[in-house]
Amino acid sequence: MIDLDLILLVSAVVVIVAIVAARVGSKVGLPSLLLFLALGMVLGESGFGIHFGDADLARALGFAALVVILAEGGLTTKWADIRSSAVLATVLATVGVGISVGLMTLFGHYVLGLDLWIAVLLGAVTSPTDAAAVFSVLRHVPIPQRLRGVLEAESGLNDAPTVIVVGLASAAALGHPSEGGVAGIVGLILLELVAGLAIGVALGWVGAQLLRRVALPSSGLYPLATIVWAIFAYGVGAVAHTSGFAAVYACALVLGNAQLPHRTATRSFVEGVGWIAQIGLFVMLGLLAFPDRVTVRAAVVGVLAGLFLTCIARPVAVYASAVWFRVPLRQQGFLSWAGLRGAVPIVLATIPLSEAVPGSEFLFDVVLVFVVVFTCLQGPTLPFVARRLGLLDDQAATDVEMEVAPLDRISADMIQVRIPEGSRLAGVEIGELRLPPDTVVTLIIRGAAPFNPAPRERIRVGDELLVVTPSDFRERTEERLRVVGRGGRLAGWREGGRTGRRVPLSRR
Repeated sequence: MIDLDLILLVSAVVVIVAIVAARVGSKVGLPSLLLFLALGMVLGESGFGIHFGDADLARALGFAALVVILAEGGLTTKWADIRSSAVLATVLATVGVGISVGLMTLFGHYVLGLDLWIAVLLGAVTSPTDAAAVFSVLRHVPIPQRLRGVLEAESGLNDAPTVIVVGLASAAALGHPSEGGVAGIVGLILLELVAGLAIGVALGWVGAQLLRRVALPSSGLYPLATIVWAIFAYGVGAVAHTSGFAAVYACALVLGNAQLPHRTATRSFVEGVGWIAQIGLFVMLGLLAFPDRVTVRAAVVGVLAGLFLTCIARPVAVYASAVWFRVPLRQQGFLSWAGLRGAVPIVLATIPLSEAVPGSEFLFDVVLVFVVVFTCLQGPTLPFVARRLGLLDDQAATDVEMEVAPLDRISADMIQVRIPEGSRLAGVEIGELRLPPDTVVTLIIRGAAPFNPAPRERIRVGDELLVVTPSDFRERTEERLRVVGRGGRLAGWREGGRTGRRVPLSRR
């Protein structure tokens, strides 16, 4: 008989410990995922003795967690931050991954002496960067926004082609090679990736229209509907034999940048769900891993493979992808070092493990060592590397947080604006905001005291502003608040309309 009470108790304790571990990880700059992985190992056979050895179940649960993590990444990524980097990120996620897989295959087969298909699998599972690791670490490192956008978009896109490669390589290792050779594989990857992105964008647009127009009975249903719709996009993409991972990320990106009600609540909700997915994923992978099973050879191969990937394969892939975009060498160096690995390589390693590919257990152990060692090495050193390369911007302004609620009866929207530490809105007078016509700051909540502000009232850190604007001017109002938040009161020039010309404040 299943003891549900005990399961709930143990699960709650695990999550509480994981939350504490996340706090510790954030203080030392170490991705929390490694601490979650260690927690799983402690609970596993090498520690408290919990047995978990079902590779098929691990693969299914791992894919489900990755879907949620990608959905969270897309929903919390601002398109404005990655728009200028989207093409480069796509090249890195396709061409760059292909170069990395090829170089790792050659190194694994001819230098490490691995079987050819195990070498291909090693290259395929270790080449993609991990969305959870990138999102959790990079968003706390003040680097140029374009650089962050490249890394975040790449981590969201490169899972799709590598899943296809790992699946095809596993089948080939079992004597079922794909027809068409390398050209056929490349064509299949591009077809599935493009089709998955198209499905994701289309469903994202449909979802945004529905959520804008449907009045749900509770505000708490909007975040739930948003993330479920993104997961629905994954299901449609997978059933249509395209890339479900590309579909879920594209759909979530569209939804996350649409003008939806209760966006701040949605962001908070999906971040919480993403944390649960990360905790569950890494604890499960920790249970699957047996540290005492890892041989000296697996450890040595894992370290050597990591060194080659980090110092040679990744930099070559970055250079070959970024040189066409005239990316400075310093930024290329950071892109090379910041290619964090985490859940994705370990989850991908469960594919050949679940299909009983010869040598897959050894491969899993190699990948485990590789991920643990090099995430510990790269994660905490990112701020140092960024500073040494002259890329760290300690004075970067913090974007304001905005929550929008529709006022249907008067065709207006109420925007709740929170002023965080680092925002350059602090110190700006209400009259200096120069908001669109008929848009007013109706209330400031400062501490526990709400009041109606005068035009000369200065905004302070920690204030909450209630701004009412006609629905037609909402986007302009939000953009204006962001511009002032980044540039301060003198941010009087910005892109004007669709022509891209500069418009001074005095003429608006």
